[in-house]
Amino acid sequence: MAAAEHLTELEAFAREVAGCTRCRLAEGRTQVVFGVGDPNADLMFVGEAPGFHEDKQGIPFVGQAGKLLDKLLAGIGLERSHVYICNVLKCRPPGNRDPVPDEKEACEPYLFRQVELIRPKVIATLGNHATKQLSGKETGITRVHGQEQRLKVGSFDVLLYPLYHPAAALYTPAMLTVLEQDFARLPELLGRTVAPPVEAAPPLVEVAAEPAVQLGLF
Repeated sequence: MAAAEHLTELEAFAREVAGCTRCRLAEGRTQVVFGVGDPNADLMFVGEAPGFHEDKQGIPFVGQAGKLLDKLLAGIGLERSHVYICNVLKCRPPGNRDPVPDEKEACEPYLFRQVELIRPKVIATLGNHATKQLSGKETGITRVHGQEQRLKVGSFDVLLYPLYHPAAALYTPAMLTVLEQDFARLPELLGRTVAPPVEAAPPLVEVAAEPAVQLGLF
């Protein structure tokens, strides 16, 4: 897909999502916070949900956690324009409370469609909610941060790389150190070649007249 066509398809999807009323969060939002960045990015960040500033500006990670994310990106030679950033939820939960299961379920098709359109090599999940949503496992971020795992989204493979949410590291120097160490591995992960999807082998054609040795079965 050409870059221009790719962008147009993602933009068209963003316009579609902008009018979403699939859950209660539509009643209190200022706007849908779809995502921002390079539509052809190799690295995609997925956070939890928009906060107050994100809801007002329509852009994910524009508060203090976003500034720390920018700093962490700079530490590995990247900028926002080089990656794609979005959240599990596209609308702000009241009072910035945690997402609840039916809200995540309502938004999940949007997130997975974004992944399919952008086709990143690596998805870095930020925090518990994003990690559990994309991995399909209930293991907490404390146990899995910095440990990549292969994930199939639609018809292609991607590396899932769980990270602590930057908000958790704002006031905890020890957490920030861990986050910086985990971020430092991203260039290496991006340099890997992600294996293509495994296709089913064609069925063997039975040829009665040929001995098994000639068919290469032994």
